[in-house]
Parts: sequence; C-alpha cells; structure tokens
Amino acid sequence: MTNQLRAIWAYRFFIISSIKTEFLTRFATSKLGAIWMVIHPLAQVAVYALVLSAVLKAKLPNIDNQYAYAIYLMAGTLGWTLFMELFNKSLNIFIENGNLIKKMSFPKITLPLIATGSVLVNNILMFVAILVVFGLLGHFPSEHIFWLPLLMIVTLSLALGLGLMLGVINVFVRDVGQIVPIILNFWFWLTPIVYVADMLPEEYRDFFYYNPMTGIVMGYQNILVYDKAVDIETLVYPVTLAICSLALALFMYSRANEEMADVL
Repeated sequence: MTNQLRAIWAYRFFIISSIKTEFLTRFATSKLGAIWMVIHPLAQVAVYALVLSAVLKAKLPNIDNQYAYAIYLMAGTLGWTLFMELFNKSLNIFIENGNLIKKMSFPKITLPLIATGSVLVNNILMFVAILVVFGLLGHFPSEHIFWLPLLMIVTLSLALGLGLMLGVINVFVRDVGQIVPIILNFWFWLTPIVYVADMLPEEYRDFFYYNPMTGIVMGYQNILVYDKAVDIETLVYPVTLAICSLALALFMYSRANEEMADVL
C-alpha cells in the first residue's frame, strides 16, 4: 500500500496531464465540444420526463413546481451517471490500455486515478448544466448543496472499488465485460431514479435498501430536490461497501499485477 501511494505521488504530474489530454482529445474535432457530455444524459432525462411525468407528478407532493418530476429525474441521474461512468471505465481500464501497459513502464494503479479524474470533470460540467436548467425551471437548491462533495466521494469510491474488482477479473475472464452491462440495466431500475422509493410496497421496500446506490441517489435527491441534508444513516452501508471493495480491489490488483501484463 505504501509503495502504491509513493508511485501515485511520483506520477502525479503524469496523472494530471493524462486527464487534461483525455479531456481535450475527446472533443478536439467536435464543434460543440464538452457540451456533448451533458446533452446525452439530459436528453435521457427529457424522454423519461415526457413519458412518465403525467403518471408520477402526483407522487411528488413536497415539491412546489410544475416541473417537479424533471427536477427529480435530473438529481438522480447526476448521481447514477457519476457511478456508471467510472464503474464502466474501471471495468475495462486494463484491457483498453493493454498496449500502453506492455510498451511503457509505469505503475498501472495510476490508470484508475486518471479515469476517476476524467469522469469527475465530466460530472462537474453536467452538474453546472443541471443547475442552469434548475434555474430556468424556477428551482434553486438550498445551502445543503455543500453536502454534494461527500456524496461524490462516496459514489466515486464505490464505483472504483467494485469496478476495479471486476476489472481485474475481466482481464482473465472476458465474459465479465459482457455480463456487467446487463447487470447495470437491472441495477438502474432497482434504484429510485425514475420512481420514488415511497411508491414501493412496504414489504419490498427494505429489499431495495440492499442496493448501495439507493442511499446515494436518495442523498442527491434530498439535496437537490427536497432541500434537505443528507441522511447519514442511509450512507453507512454504501460507505462500508466502498471501503471494503476498494481494499479488496487493491489486494486483487497487487496479486495479479504481474500476470495481467502477460495476459494482455
């Protein structure tokens, strides 16, 4: 662990420059540039809002806004997008950088940090865009918005831990990369993003809290929709799982580090 931290510090400028290069390269030939980062998720929100708002608008009694459902969707989407993007990047990070790993001598542990930085920049831009949309819709988050950095850290840690665990396995068993997208589709619908958790039957409601993203997404909704502070109790499980998965991912990486280069 100490050696890995030293390696990260020694390659800190490499990490920062790689994040910057990835960001610039991604939109170098695009006229709209970074705007595409937010168009896709906001378009998805618009589709869900148009299709489902008429059905669910009565289920959001604590929001005094005619666009309540769209606001609710954007808040949940912000948290889910952060998790999903980093999870997917971590899952394929070693495979996608196989040629780089073979040709260059550098600590592979820097790759997840580069991915984290890239995803975080994207999400911050999306957050700014959502705040602008909120303002146009007449909804302004309260001072509880300062809880968001905590939620983002928990979300990033959970995505990185689970993603890297599966990412190491994916190097040796490529079927993992095919199965995970299917699981993510189910995971999305098991998370209260397009519906409200209180709508679920009471006998099944506790089951949904075994999903670590439930507490995280509800935290985003409390802050951005209901103008409330984060319920710390709902974060205990996601934080515990994030810490455990990160520790296990680092252990798996340290054991498989040398073998991965040969397989790739």
